[in-house]
This record gives sequence, structure tokens and C-alpha cells, in this order.
Amino acid sequence: MQSGFHLIKTGDSARAGELITPHGTVPTPVFLPVGSQGTVKTLTPEEVKEIGYGMVLANTYHLYLRPGIELVAKLGGLHKFMAWDGAILTDSGGYQVFSLSPLCQVGEEGVKFRSHIDGSEHFLTPELTIEHQEKLGADIIMVLDVCPAYDDSFEKVQRATELTHRWAERCRKAHKSKNQALFAIVQGGVSTELRQRSVACLTAMDFDGYAIGGLSIGEPKQVTFEIAAQTAARLPADKPRYLMGVGAPEDIVEGVVRGIDIFDSALPTRVARNGALFTWEGRRNILNAAYRRMDKPIVADCDCYTCRTFSAAYLHHLFKGEELLAYRLATIHNLHFIADLMAKVRNAIIDDTLDGFREEFWSRYQPTDEKTRVSQKYKWLKAKRGELDSGSVST
Repeated sequence: MQSGFHLIKTGDSARAGELITPHGTVPTPVFLPVGSQGTVKTLTPEEVKEIGYGMVLANTYHLYLRPGIELVAKLGGLHKFMAWDGAILTDSGGYQVFSLSPLCQVGEEGVKFRSHIDGSEHFLTPELTIEHQEKLGADIIMVLDVCPAYDDSFEKVQRATELTHRWAERCRKAHKSKNQALFAIVQGGVSTELRQRSVACLTAMDFDGYAIGGLSIGEPKQVTFEIAAQTAARLPADKPRYLMGVGAPEDIVEGVVRGIDIFDSALPTRVARNGALFTWEGRRNILNAAYRRMDKPIVADCDCYTCRTFSAAYLHHLFKGEELLAYRLATIHNLHFIADLMAKVRNAIIDDTLDGFREEFWSRYQPTDEKTRVSQKYKWLKAKRGELDSGSVST
């Protein structure tokens, strides 16, 4: 089966479609659970599929460092290696190189970096990025890009964006596999001017799809979605649009309204392991004393395995006792919640009821306030830096 994308229904900016891959057709809008190292943390591939997912994301940076691209290829490719028969999108690993690797050095040819695992030195080029992803055998692969920091100067963001364009052209020329779709990544920071230039340059190269990168890295959410909306509106209507690193329920709803087809984020699984469960009223901390005696599920009408089987009191007990089952059950619930949200959003687009759905969603849902969100993001980044210093990183 060849790769492709076609739209089924559009309404204002929102779109419902189908992403066609060699490992199945994936309805869009779609959220991709993150399995950076070839696994969605705490779950088996069969469980991920049973929850309702036909596509996951894996990360080339992590798989390159451990267990190694050549080993995965020798063992039959990433699908066989992780026992997943659905579609896979692999990120190039560029973001991880810049965020996880100490003292990385970017040049025209590529980027030199040190492994966060053992400190060994490596050199990554656009051509090697494509070679690695082709050997892994993913259905959709990404170009190598440069992701500048939110607070970088205009000049620095401009240089990074222009280098991203040159690297994208090299990735396109290196791409040989007809069974893999290649997506470009639009950069430009929070500059409307640079984003417009990036779209113009990359769409002229005619990639199979386009990601919007360099957002959700510390800027206010209002800025995230202003830039995402402006960028999506300029991308080709017949190609999929992918907003990278966004996965909070409220952000998915707002992203869909602005024309986004694909989302990914480790957030649903990461916050699950910290006791934060999604509900239609907002995120809930199962460790709160209010749940100690709650003899009903965290979401009354949820039909995930966790809510069908266990009370909130039991989940509270597991987390208090730091039992491993707690992390699995919370992850099952959060991923089920997101899958249910995606199905409801898609149906609303098809039925021309998206405005009503969005209004109903916001009438109930209370997002984490901006100050708390930024504080939590800071704590997570600080913890990640601490793990770097100790020689191990968990994603």
C-alpha cells in the first residue's frame, strides 16, 4: 500500500480525512502516542491497539543510541522489533539532539553531539537521518531540522530556519524509499514573517506532508495557536498538517479547529505516571485526599478498562503505595480519553457540529492555569536536566 492523504470533510478550517500508510489507513484528526524507544511506556502494543490507536511515534535519536539502528534493521525493522503492525512515524531526533545532548555543535554539514547516556561523541547529518529512518522502516519519516529556543533573537531564529530549509532539501534528495512518506518541518519561531518564508520555501519542494515545529516549547498558548493557525492556513490543502509536541485535550480541540490533522505528545502518558488523570472537567490529581474513599471510577461514563474495573479509591491507593500497576492503569485511562476525544472531534467535523462540540467542551473543561502549567513545565525540564547530570533520561 502506498502512502497518501485525502480529505473527507472540511468545515471552516477543521478537516476530517484519512492518512493512508503501508500499515493501514488512519482516520484524521489523529493523536499519536509517543513510544520514543519503541514502546509506549507501561503498555503492550496490543493494549495500545485495543485502546483505539493505529499509529504511534518512535524517536530515531533514542533508537540510534540504544539499541542501535543496525541492530533494529537486522532484526527485521522497527515494526517487527516492537511487535507493532500499525503505522509508525519516526521523528528525526533533531529536537532531542538539541534538548538532551550537552554541548551540541551545529554546522552547515550537520550537528555534533554527545550521547546523554554515556557521553560518546556522534555526528548527525540530514543524509544520515534519512538513512536511519529508512532502515527502521517507519511509514512516515521526518527531515532533520534546527529547533531554536523560544527566547532566541530574531537573527538566531532566522539562521536556524534557513539552515532547516537547506537540510530539508538535502533530506529530500537523500530519500529513496517509495514506501515511506517524508514530511518537512516548518520553523520560524514566533515570527510571522519567518513562518511565511518557511512555508513558501518548503512547499516549493513538494513534501508528502508538513509539520509545524518549534512551538509548545515555553511560549504562551495564545501565541502557539496564533502561529499554528497562520501557518496551517498557508500549507497545501491536500497534504497532512502535523503540530508537533501538542497533546493536552484543550490544545487538541483548539488545534483541530485551526486545521491541524496530526498531533503527538508524551504529555498524556507522562502526567498519567504522576497521578494526573483526564476528565471532561479537566485534569484531576488522583493523589488528592478526596479520592481516598471514592467508590466509583474517576470518570463515571468512561468505558476504558481502568474505569470499567476499578474505583478512584483503588487508584488512589495504588499511587500512594507506589505500585507499578498504578502507572499502567492511569496510562490506559488517559490514552483512552484522548482516543475518545479524537473520535468525537472527527465525528463533529463530519456532522457539521464542531462549533457546538467545542462550546460544550469549554463549558465543562477547566484547563490547568497558565502560571501552574509554566511552573510544571519548568519543574519537568529541571528534573530532566538533573537526569542528564546523573547520566539517565526518561521521556
